[in-house]
Amino acid sequence: MKYLTAILLFTVMSLTAQSDTMEPLVNVTGEGIVKVIPDGVSIKVRVETQGKEAQQVKAENDQSIDKVIKFLRSQGIDNKYVQTEYINLNKNYDYNSKTYNYNANQTLTIQLKELKMYEGVMTGLLNSGINRIDNVQFTSSKMDALKADARIAAIKDAKEKATAYAEALGQTIGKAVQISEQGTSSPQPPMYKARMMSMEMDNSGGETIAPGELIITTKIAVSFKLN
Repeated sequence: MKYLTAILLFTVMSLTAQSDTMEPLVNVTGEGIVKVIPDGVSIKVRVETQGKEAQQVKAENDQSIDKVIKFLRSQGIDNKYVQTEYINLNKNYDYNSKTYNYNANQTLTIQLKELKMYEGVMTGLLNSGINRIDNVQFTSSKMDALKADARIAAIKDAKEKATAYAEALGQTIGKAVQISEQGTSSPQPPMYKARMMSMEMDNSGGETIAPGELIITTKIAVSFKLN
């Protein structure tokens, strides 16, 4: 019993000593926002083929993909910017006709480093045999540098907040003792979906995309000494 009492007394004394020596801190979260006009675009397209015979369906799908890839090469797009996402062949049962049919899918992701190539490439893709556009995402060649700028802006924002809090109390802040990044995001700007009517591009000469701005946001939590 005496031994247990001694342990409890020691624990209480240790906690009291810690509370007495704990440094006063001001904890804030800074936000950094950087905007940029995108200079590239990523396009995800798909070729779907249906039929009664598995081998024939797969062969027709492969031929369409081969035509698409050859078109992309003719546009000077490097192989490293064209990637197969997935290849799929499904057997489906038609309850109305009581027969089976097959559905083949292949998806390609294409990186365009220049936005001005978009219209021509999209027209060529549709003419080459793609029958579905899954996604169009704008990109920037300076993304790493922009994220670094957003982090610096977040740190500055955190320091300004901490300084304002301390000054309101008639105190000052000291050095930072802890920094933790809460996350970085770059949501896509609003855009218009590519128009597909009878699988032909609109040749009226009008604009079919609105790139807008990319917005990179970073949040960083910082703890400063409070003097």
